[in-house]
Amino acid sequence: MKNWKKMLVASLACSAVLGLSYSPAEAAYELNPEVKTATPALLEASEIGVLKYENPQMRNYTNKDAIVVASFGTTFKETREKTIEATVRDIQAAHPGVKVVTAFTSHIIIDRIEKNEGKKYPTPEEALTQLKADGYSRIALVSLDVIPGMEYSYVKAVFNEYKEQFKTMTCGTSLMYWQGQEEQSDDVAEFIKAVSSQFPKLGKDEALLLMAHGTPHVSNAYYSVIQAKLDALGYKNVYVYTVEGWPSLEDVVPKLNNANVKTVTLMPIMMVAGDHAHNDMAGKDSDSHKSILESKGFKVNTYLHGLGENKNIRAAFVERANDAWDALQGNKDADADHLKIMK
Repeated sequence: MKNWKKMLVASLACSAVLGLSYSPAEAAYELNPEVKTATPALLEASEIGVLKYENPQMRNYTNKDAIVVASFGTTFKETREKTIEATVRDIQAAHPGVKVVTAFTSHIIIDRIEKNEGKKYPTPEEALTQLKADGYSRIALVSLDVIPGMEYSYVKAVFNEYKEQFKTMTCGTSLMYWQGQEEQSDDVAEFIKAVSSQFPKLGKDEALLLMAHGTPHVSNAYYSVIQAKLDALGYKNVYVYTVEGWPSLEDVVPKLNNANVKTVTLMPIMMVAGDHAHNDMAGKDSDSHKSILESKGFKVNTYLHGLGENKNIRAAFVERANDAWDALQGNKDADADHLKIMK
């Protein structure tokens, strides 16, 4: 990994000056060499990418490793099995013999699944607490989030809350994280390449609308980046819109009219094809996206499959899990694409 050792030495030097026991992130902003007395807040602010913490008080503990895979979850059992559980199986297959635990961040979904199916998924906190009780000392925390938004912030918060309870703990990135600048990998372009395998062939009067979730978090800007890269890669009449963010369906309709589009295919770019896909996007109610577009004269097709059904997307999530795992093992150069630094 380019400049990794230089970044590591600089970070450790800052820690030494402060007399701190601090393990830097695997990928971080490189502080200016003139910074000799970086505060803990500055060091924490520089943590981006795959995070890692090593507890100096537990350095002599025996290594017992586990992976926790965190997802928002869904009450739609069929899509859950085809997406989340299928991805976890792929992660498990990549790490035979390692304990892999699935955790959901939505407490409401956890409760509803337990009530309706009799199956109990733990929260990330519950999973880590149990692993601690079972004697596990090193944990790779993995996210199945598509962008680093509010849910990913939850995962990072769990990492920061629990990291001192383990000998070593790492936290992986979301599916899309790096954007190609400063020698980083371009996760967004890689995502488009992966998901394009399910794109329909479009005629000149047809369009594909990719429905994302949307968020009040600043990471909503990722959708603009996705659109910009779609355009740059030559995908004509392919538009991103969101259920709960910007751009909305209303923002996209004028583009369809300007392009003389007659037929639209709606496709979710969410991990699962759950409530948003079945109801908000493809539902029969008058306020569904399908109904709204039909009322405006468009012929509408729907694609009801979550991202986790796409083997290319699952492979990318396995890569993200591998990044967190390799960091846990101390393999700094295992995946240069996703352990980059910003200079």
